[in-house]
Amino acid sequence: MSKDETPKKTYTCLTQFGVFKVPTESHVLMDGALHVYKRENSRFWQCATYLGSRNHRQTTKEESLAAAKDFARDWYMERCVEDRQRRRGGASLVNDPAQPPLAEPGLAFDGRRRRAASGPSFADAAKAFTDEFEVITLGERNADYVESKSEIIRLHLAPFFSDTPIQEITAGKVQEYRVHRQTSRLDPKTGKPKKPARSTLHHEIVTLRQILKTANRKGWITAIPDMSAPYKTSGKLEHRAWFSPEEYKMLYEATRERTKNPPKPRWREVCENFHDYVLFMGNTGLRPDESARLELRDVKIVNDESTGERILEIEVRGKRGVGFCKSMPGAILPFERISKRKGLKPTDKIFGKTPRDLMNTLLDELNLKFDRDGHVRTCYSLRHTYICLRLLEGADIYQVAKNCRTSVEMIEKHYARHLTNTIDASAVNVRKARPKSLKKSTSRDDA
Repeated sequence: MSKDETPKKTYTCLTQFGVFKVPTESHVLMDGALHVYKRENSRFWQCATYLGSRNHRQTTKEESLAAAKDFARDWYMERCVEDRQRRRGGASLVNDPAQPPLAEPGLAFDGRRRRAASGPSFADAAKAFTDEFEVITLGERNADYVESKSEIIRLHLAPFFSDTPIQEITAGKVQEYRVHRQTSRLDPKTGKPKKPARSTLHHEIVTLRQILKTANRKGWITAIPDMSAPYKTSGKLEHRAWFSPEEYKMLYEATRERTKNPPKPRWREVCENFHDYVLFMGNTGLRPDESARLELRDVKIVNDESTGERILEIEVRGKRGVGFCKSMPGAILPFERISKRKGLKPTDKIFGKTPRDLMNTLLDELNLKFDRDGHVRTCYSLRHTYICLRLLEGADIYQVAKNCRTSVEMIEKHYARHLTNTIDASAVNVRKARPKSLKKSTSRDDA
């Protein structure tokens, strides 16, 4: 036999015809009492044991060695129980008529006995998570965010996983859920699958991971499966949709024109409030949800000591908790106008509901709904515009991040790298001085 050849193992079988050897690959389990082997020219693993003065054999019908070993261990324990009952004079478990069928009606039955999955289901883990999450995050997370977890479970996760045992939720099952969400809904107009947004699917996977972590803490599962998306490449670093200085000027001039000539006379106040909203957001950088919670008592007009200008000091309440913001001087006039127009009291909301419909209508009229890269512009784009304009004016990136209640990393990733003034041309367009010709210097020395 050459060195490259692998020696064949042999498995000894004891039958009523005697002992014979079959070339096979064999593995020993249960302290030598159980053998898992594969016959030549067969893709399935077999299992065998010698028990009760006789040899027992069974095909696992598994091509994976790990799955075959799991089946073999269960099969061996069942044989041991049957042998013990037979020696005590009891009935065999195989002939027990009360035992439920292993295959569903109408499906082929392969003769193998598998132990039914048991233990807590996904519904049990989801209920434990929601009960725990609402109590622990009380007052620390936004109420709408907490409520969204229950909605995600009720609308998407529970219908798919339903009564699946929590132990059977594997990485493959999670991938099946991703495929299901990408293909389950059809657009009635085109008939093509209506895919959820990337952030929507991300929130659903995060909720699923939190449920599995709850099950892990309770000891229902030993480990959390790999939930990373396969086949995913590194995403492009794209900027947030914002208005350039020219586009921003076009926007607030259009809102100003609407205040003078509203589509209908009874909409004049709505158009005036929207004009003040655009100017206020473009000079403060608040998030839309933060402006929706803003009350009159949260805003103060002060004289800034460092600049000597009148600005707004705003106490902001949003997804990051309570923070503070100092506005540009341009936010003073729209704040005073809307406060006087509405006759606000200290506890009244300044803007209230975000004017999404009016913003979308105006952006469509101005052909500004999408930017150069196809990103959708919304009311959130006013915040992005504030950050980009501050950076274009040379503001310190750390102070901008602090004033906008975000991180320097987010500013650099989604804003700064896409602005031309962040590149110093004098540091880039450097030319190395050419050395003087050696021939000329030599002739001068000879002279």
